[in-house]
Amino acid sequence: MKFKIILAVFIVLISSCHSKPVTTAVYEDIKETPQIIPLGSKITFVAAGDNLFHESLIRSSLTANGVYDFSPIYTEVKDIIINADLAFINQETVMAGTSFGYSGYPTFNTPQSLAYTLAETGFDIVNLANNHAMDMGRNGLYATLDFLDTIDELTVIGARKEGENAVLINKNDITLGFLAYTFSLNGIPLPRDNPNLVSMINRSKMTQEINALRSLCDFLVVSIHWGGEYLLQPDRSQTDLALFLAQHNVDLVIGHHPHVLQRVETIERPDGKETLVYYSLGNFASHQRERERIIGGLMILTFEKSADGELSISNYGMLPVITHYDRSFRNTKLYPLYAYTEELIENHALLNQGAGLSMNFFNTVLQRLNTKVFTYNPYR
Repeated sequence: MKFKIILAVFIVLISSCHSKPVTTAVYEDIKETPQIIPLGSKITFVAAGDNLFHESLIRSSLTANGVYDFSPIYTEVKDIIINADLAFINQETVMAGTSFGYSGYPTFNTPQSLAYTLAETGFDIVNLANNHAMDMGRNGLYATLDFLDTIDELTVIGARKEGENAVLINKNDITLGFLAYTFSLNGIPLPRDNPNLVSMINRSKMTQEINALRSLCDFLVVSIHWGGEYLLQPDRSQTDLALFLAQHNVDLVIGHHPHVLQRVETIERPDGKETLVYYSLGNFASHQRERERIIGGLMILTFEKSADGELSISNYGMLPVITHYDRSFRNTKLYPLYAYTEELIENHALLNQGAGLSMNFFNTVLQRLNTKVFTYNPYR
């Protein structure tokens, strides 16, 4: 059994609008039995892209007893996610509760039972800084935050009712710092009395937050919702912002929003290290109905700290994941590409729409990723 304690850390943001210390939540895992840390430490890390629940995906998860059961969607990838030390997901839809009504595109609200499934699947970090965060307004996001706060296994980044953006997670004698930002809220304004409810891309604010957090963590991770939808390569706004983050010595950039896979690259930093950038992890669970949008990826990597304190990111790459749903747009399930079969392709709903699904197509997508492709479960 695992417990969490919250420590208070004071960060001073130097700016015209912040002249006093602000409190940032720090989450540290404490186990009932003492954990023996060997000489040198590591954290295995997995990240998933856009978890985007369309109305058909919600409807097809309703069971005969009136309960929404999303667990079958994740059974084939659970063994990967739950065995990583930490796992991140961009939760693209709020979970505001029944009073707001369940809905899909263009304003999403997903049953709250999904959050329990995410925790049971092994996810630890849930990003809410994306363009659908305000789909149910301020009250809908507040309701989502209040609900997620009741699930001890999940830590939310990118949105908060009060306080600042930064989150620190301590595990295995390594400290990870997380910040999260989005380019848009689909035209829905933030409340005037709570302009920090969702963290927006603003280079001045980002500079303050990165500089404040950098010295408090071993690795600084930025989750960022950016770019143009369905673009197979990162656009100029993404590459410019990635360079900005590298200039501020960010270690890892987790990109999402395009709903398709984009390449991975490293950028040299002023401190002599490199920033690792995943421009887009594509979709995770969704019912988008184009072939580029049913192949997403799990980021796979390891944060390492040597016995003498040297820090590095190792064994990084992408584990491709296929979103399968049958001809009736039911029985949705995420499959690692290495476990996907020709028989499943023959039963995929998109095959009947002339989408050109084939193993050859999936392998062609992987050729543009510019990174190691995992063809096995790295945690077995």
